[in-house]
Amino acid sequence: MEVGEIRSRYFAYFKKRGHVVIPSAPIVPQNDPTTLFTGSGMQPLLPYLLGKDHPEGKRVCDSQKSFRAEDIEEVGDNRHTTFFEMLGNWSLGDYFKKEQLPFFFEFLTDEVGLDPAKLYVTAFIGDEKSGVPRDTESVAAWQELFKKKGVDAKAVEIGSEADGYRLGMQGGRIFYYDVKKNWWSRAGVPENMPAGEPGGPDSEVFYDFGLPHDAAFGAECHPNCDCGRFMEIGNSVFMQYIKQPDGSFALLPKQNVDFGGGLERIAAASQNDADVFAIDVFIDIIALMEKMSGKNYDDSRYKRSFRIIADHVRAATFMFADGVRPSNTDRGYVLRRLIRRAALHALKLNLGDKDQADSALVRSAIMVMEKYQDAYPELGSEEAYEEIKNGLWKEEVQFAHTLEQGMKEFEKIAAQGHISGSEAMMLFTTHGFPFEMTAEIAHERGIDVDADGFKYEMKKHQELSRSGSEQKFKGGLADHSEQTTRLHTAHHLLLKALQIVLGDSVKQRGSNITQERLRIDFSYGSKMTPEQIAEVERIVNEKIREQLPVTRSVLPQEEAEKLGAEHEFGAKYPDMVSVYSVGPLGASEADPHFHDAFSIEFCGGPHVVNTSELHGTFKILKEEAVAAGIRRIKAVVQ
Repeated sequence: MEVGEIRSRYFAYFKKRGHVVIPSAPIVPQNDPTTLFTGSGMQPLLPYLLGKDHPEGKRVCDSQKSFRAEDIEEVGDNRHTTFFEMLGNWSLGDYFKKEQLPFFFEFLTDEVGLDPAKLYVTAFIGDEKSGVPRDTESVAAWQELFKKKGVDAKAVEIGSEADGYRLGMQGGRIFYYDVKKNWWSRAGVPENMPAGEPGGPDSEVFYDFGLPHDAAFGAECHPNCDCGRFMEIGNSVFMQYIKQPDGSFALLPKQNVDFGGGLERIAAASQNDADVFAIDVFIDIIALMEKMSGKNYDDSRYKRSFRIIADHVRAATFMFADGVRPSNTDRGYVLRRLIRRAALHALKLNLGDKDQADSALVRSAIMVMEKYQDAYPELGSEEAYEEIKNGLWKEEVQFAHTLEQGMKEFEKIAAQGHISGSEAMMLFTTHGFPFEMTAEIAHERGIDVDADGFKYEMKKHQELSRSGSEQKFKGGLADHSEQTTRLHTAHHLLLKALQIVLGDSVKQRGSNITQERLRIDFSYGSKMTPEQIAEVERIVNEKIREQLPVTRSVLPQEEAEKLGAEHEFGAKYPDMVSVYSVGPLGASEADPHFHDAFSIEFCGGPHVVNTSELHGTFKILKEEAVAAGIRRIKAVVQ
């Protein structure tokens, strides 16, 4: 099956079972500055799993755009991708294990058509130290499901992943693993969870491609083995327990189900091909590159490069569509790295481009847009088309110049006959020269490169970056602190003031709110004048002094749009949306007076109840350009 068909069937299947299909959140997290990208289906829904009422009720499903930067170096094998879609269905205090496990099993076998004899599952073995019992309920449900399909389902004990390589399959169909494999909480294993933290067992489903075991990974094969025989395609998390002050666990009064299934991996299983790059969303790009390069994907010398280009271009396309632009910091740095890594491997395939029309990366991105625009309309606009096409090409041109400059420095270092780890790191950080290229050119010349030294230097660099990121994002909106909440409301006032002063064409293109300051990226073509900045500040401070009520309402999306509520360009929203309005005087939740409000925005909160709670003076600290047509303001209330 193609990816689009599986996605459509998934939505139809769960709609028949009482679920509301909700849109994917953006790949750039909204109101969560603690992470650069949305990395799972659970991330945008965590507030609802922790108790907040969802506007669409207790049963929802989606396909979430996700990106994991930590997998960039892994791309090139048959299964890792940076960008992926995570199918999700959620029970928010409604159904539980005995409904969830049949839901997914029946979807895989009856809707996708997978052979049940090729499916293997895992369950939680229990944790004696924490007093959490083994998940026999899930195992009993799985045994009944397999029995109906005529498949014997023996349950065996594994324990740790290391135990798996020692014990092997043992004739099992269901495998008990420990807390490191089949337990979920935000804090990890049960003993690390603070009092009041929810968590629970999970149950994973693996597809068996029937490949021979590679003993290089361990003596025996088992479902969590990395040899390539098994691929995880879905995981049901059962939010079942809450940790008590005395260290014990009690059942949650409202138990939730959080399911995540890899859409691309399910597609690979549907065609019984362990190569995820053989599915439809990649194979057309690979075919284009084969035609342009004259090289064959099945040639082991080039397969890795084909895969890296296909993955990185797809990820970059979605990043551009969600407002990310290449830069040397944060999300922009990750996007730049993806594009340059794809460009490097394009050169390895002799796909160097003389102009934009001949660019393999640009042409591949256009294929991605065409493939996904029905499911993700933000990829279908003329604006997105131009932004993505021009942004990719500009970065390719800049990278070509970087390589030219980097080669000059490389030649100086290579003349000594050895390249140290710190020198390779300097080539990378100072001149943008990828380590892969340093190592490859050095190898061709018989020059030794200290790869371990480079890894050590890179680890130090990443730790420094991570520390800086944690400092930068400390007290972000995710903590709902008082100061962050105040600045969030100020952010709404600022956006409206910018539209009043600069024109209605101003739209938000990104935000980051900490306890110390707010930041907004917005569309505008030129530098603001001092007079414009002063007028924006005057308007915001005026609204603070007017002591306007801030009201949350849940109403149909269509009605909110008719009211002129601000919302993200190109994003999809559920039928029922949360809207925050500021003003007028006398407004209440029962009667928010939308038509007279100063500001109306689609937003999940949190906010102050009244602008008087900002109790301070709004001040713009900095106004600057961050990309073509995108400005950035940093401001405070002091």
